[in-house]
Amino acid sequence: MLSSYEIAHLAVKALDDKKAKDIQILKTDKVTVLADYFILCTASSTTHGKTLADETDKILSQAGEQPLRREGYRSGGWTLLDFGCVIVHIFSEEMRQFYALDRLWSDAEKVDVEDMLD
Repeated sequence: MLSSYEIAHLAVKALDDKKAKDIQILKTDKVTVLADYFILCTASSTTHGKTLADETDKILSQAGEQPLRREGYRSGGWTLLDFGCVIVHIFSEEMRQFYALDRLWSDAEKVDVEDMLD
């Protein structure tokens, strides 16, 4: 079983490999019981969003971590992959601006993406 950091690391790597834009990692363990990490990113199109979700799901599933839930995959505006301790949010540009989770969870510690990609 992977730690929440390891799950987040694999998710960020998968998103980065598939050219997700503006990846942000929020360490949310001290501000909510929902998850240890929220990962936010932007897809350039609906197809790109599905590719990001599929790749993240594939990489984590290969590592033994199946998503508990997968929401919004068909709509493409906001896809959520819930791995329990890590929640991945894949947004279209418009949805990301509209929901502004970065602001909503501004109390959470921000993790440098480069730290996760090492």
